Amino acid sequence: MTKFNEYQLKPFLLEAVEKLGFTEPTAIQQQIMPHILKGNSAIGQSHTGTGKTHSFIIPIVERIDVERQEVQEVQAVIAAPTRELGTQIYNEILRLTEGSGIEVKSFIGGTDKQRSINKLKTQPHIVIGTPGRLKDMVNERALFVHTAKILVVDEADLAFDMGFIEEIDQVAGKMQEDLEMYVFSATIPEKLKPFLKKYMESPIHVNLGDKRPTAEGLDFYLVPVRSKKKMERLKEVMEVINPYLAIIFVNTRTNADYVADQLAKDGIKVGRVHGDLAPRERVKMMRQIRDLEYQYIVATDLAARGIDIQGVSHVINYELPEDLEFFIHRVGRTARAGMKGLAITLFKPEEDDAIVRVEKMGIPFQQKDIVKGEFVDLKERHSRKTRVRTTNEADAKAKTMVHKPKSVKPMYKKKMKWKMDEIKKAERRKNRKK
Repeated sequence: MTKFNEYQLKPFLLEAVEKLGFTEPTAIQQQIMPHILKGNSAIGQSHTGTGKTHSFIIPIVERIDVERQEVQEVQAVIAAPTRELGTQIYNEILRLTEGSGIEVKSFIGGTDKQRSINKLKTQPHIVIGTPGRLKDMVNERALFVHTAKILVVDEADLAFDMGFIEEIDQVAGKMQEDLEMYVFSATIPEKLKPFLKKYMESPIHVNLGDKRPTAEGLDFYLVPVRSKKKMERLKEVMEVINPYLAIIFVNTRTNADYVADQLAKDGIKVGRVHGDLAPRERVKMMRQIRDLEYQYIVATDLAARGIDIQGVSHVINYELPEDLEFFIHRVGRTARAGMKGLAITLFKPEEDDAIVRVEKMGIPFQQKDIVKGEFVDLKERHSRKTRVRTTNEADAKAKTMVHKPKSVKPMYKKKMKWKMDEIKKAERRKNRKK
């Protein structure tokens, strides 16, 4: 059993890790940390909730040399595709570096760029930022990354989808020639590979992507909408559960506002997280969420990948994600750090094919209905199909076993039907036992 002290980390770092309550590294941490400690470029492919962030910030903090130069220099750059994710990484590194003499700075889009430049009196050891702001700081000759040989690209597939790879490329191009790059992503799209090949020669590839984290304490309820309106069904679900904190996922910003407005009409104080919020509103919203001012948050998939909200006990999929891969990211918001969680998905009959595809990802749905304010078990969605199939099989077998007699006698048709019925009953009994 691997422990953090086996990595021979500096005393201050071991103490900080212990304060965080970490004892044993997760699978991604065990496989990635040794490569970063040795300086070997690597790709870490894993889903949300696997401890990915600490798999790179712990070894990077370990490798920072505060005595290296008389003049302080940038030694590591971390690029995050969203402001919230960048802020979270920054805060986690601050927790690890307290009292160590390591200086950490964050440069996040949506804030005053000139103010950031003016406050940058000395070069930090570690820089975290969104790609566009990092590029601006470098181009303004305020941030000097030519001294850094470590670059981390977090949530690389999301960065690609959001069009940030060009900015990251510009920053990487100004760093040391023997650049070490560490790329973390849930998936590695084909279009991302040219960028990786440009900076990474035969990188180590740690792929935990097929081991989707369905945490031990996480249950998956599938609740049919049927003839009811989806909003009515959502309110029924909310009456049954009493969450510590629940995220209601929708697909669009418009739907996020619609659902939040409908709930607000019922007097429910609900937060909302989506891309249309102004930077100041987003900062305020995240602070209110951290201060537990809301029991419910309506969010688009920005929160599934770019934001780590603590204490989520329930996830409700008001809509299935358009990209079903995001289902894993959504449910990964709950049942974290050994806690229990419940993921509830509302679905319509026409979405059955999509549900089957999610099941093939390893999601063990339990079908539930709501009766008198409680969840009750429903028969499996495919039970009717199975029953029809076994009935047809019994009919076919009976027909092959009962033949028309050569010499026809009175009542022969009734006798044939009686024999066939007996065979069908016997076959159905066998199927039920199976």
